[in-house]
Formats: sequence, structure tokens, C-alpha cells
Amino acid sequence: MRQLLSVPGTVVVVLHLLAPVVSAQAQGGGAQPSGVLGPVNALGQEFTLPPTPTGPPPRLPDGTIDLGDGVWVNVRPFNAASSLEPGQELPLLPAAKALMAARKQTDDPHSWCLPSLGAPRYSPYPFRFIQNYTHKRPTHLYIMHELMRTFRQIFMEDGRTHPAELDPTWFGHSIGWYEKDTLVVDTVGFNDKVWLDGRGTPHTEQLHTVERWTRVDMGHLVTEALIDDPGAFSRSFTVRYESLLRPPTDELMEYVCAENNQFGFASGVR
Repeated sequence: MRQLLSVPGTVVVVLHLLAPVVSAQAQGGGAQPSGVLGPVNALGQEFTLPPTPTGPPPRLPDGTIDLGDGVWVNVRPFNAASSLEPGQELPLLPAAKALMAARKQTDDPHSWCLPSLGAPRYSPYPFRFIQNYTHKRPTHLYIMHELMRTFRQIFMEDGRTHPAELDPTWFGHSIGWYEKDTLVVDTVGFNDKVWLDGRGTPHTEQLHTVERWTRVDMGHLVTEALIDDPGAFSRSFTVRYESLLRPPTDELMEYVCAENNQFGFASGVR
């Protein structure tokens, strides 16, 4: 169970969705009887996770890889610079670099309960794919995020393209298809309010992303996301991250966060 530790002015959520913690014995706390949880430390209750399964991934009746049979969590939060070699920098244009520097004095939109996560920014909070389990080819696919209870809508293989004119939105307009066992999601129509990561990396309404989701085995999901935005970057680049399947007992929890709320994160960080 995830634990919540509240301190005046801050909220710390301890997720059991990251790496397994070190046992109490390894920390010098002495052996614990079988079935007894470790000590409660400053961040909450310690426990051990079962191994991530590695068998073949399940498939839908038509042979398509099944992505929706459990809850997934990213191994680490998305960072726009995560794919760069040591010493390299993001190919930010001067205006984008100046905006990123200015954002050091402002709040992440996420702190105000705005839907700032999704494509291509992700978080350590869990998510789930909702697929159409019928004999017909699915027309829609949804990605449900525990964080703020938001969701992405992906139009699947029904022949549609992106509309010629789009009202910019937080998650953009996504169309998807399968290339063998890889789900490909093409998204345009973003607004320019989303931060690409917690460091404030900006983008413009010209942002175009192409995500490739590949379930390499039962418990491992690899995502490669091409980021192309000539308004913010001098060239396109690709980021890569991995997600792990959670135990069957895990489900998305309720996360209540509403814009203009005056409590907790929504009251602003600064």
C-alpha cells in the first residue's frame, strides 16, 4: 500500500512503484521474522516487491499484443535530456533556452493540478491501457493515468488523419496503429503550456511526437518517443524509457486534484 506523509507546506507520496527497497537486515537493522515487514522509516513502510515477470506477452484474439492486462509504472520519471550522451545538451533554440531559464522562478503546471503529464512527459505514477476486447478491430485506445485521473484518447486504425485545423490541447490529437508488435502513436495539436519535464524544458504548438510502445516480454514495456518541434529545438531527438508491469493486485488509486484548488499541491509550490 502506498503511504502518505504530510509535512506542513509539503506532501510526500511514497510509491511502491519504484525499485524494491533494501531489506532491514541489509541496512543493519537485524533479521526480521518471515512475513514481518521491515521498520518504518522517515518515508514510510518498507517492503519487498516480487520479481517482474519475463515470460511471453499475452495477445488479443486477433493476435495483437495485449497492453491492457495490468498496471504499468515507469522505471524513472521522464526527462527530456535522458537520451543525451554525457556532456551533451538539448538542442534548444535561444528563445526556448531563455524560457526554460525563466521557468526556474515559476511553478510547474503540475503543481496547479493542470494536466501537464501524458505525451511525451511521464511520471512514476501508474497507468493502464484500455483496449477494445471484441472480435472487431478496435477503433479507440485509452491510456488512463492515476495522476490527476487524466486519460489520453488514441484513434486506432480507422483511416483517419489529423484534422487540418486543431484547437491546441494538453494531450494533443493522437492516431495510432500497430507495426508488428509495436504500438505507434502519432500526436500533434499540443498547446505550449506543458513542460516536457520537471526542469521546465519548453515546447511550442509545433510539437509533433511519435511514440513507439513495444512490450518486449510479459513484464517489460519499452517506449521510444521522437520529439520534433522546430519552434523550440534546432533538430529532432528521441528519448527512451522503460515501464514495468505491477503485480496483479495493483490497481489505479483515486487521485483528486482540481484546478484552482487552494490546498496541497494546488496551492502552488512557491
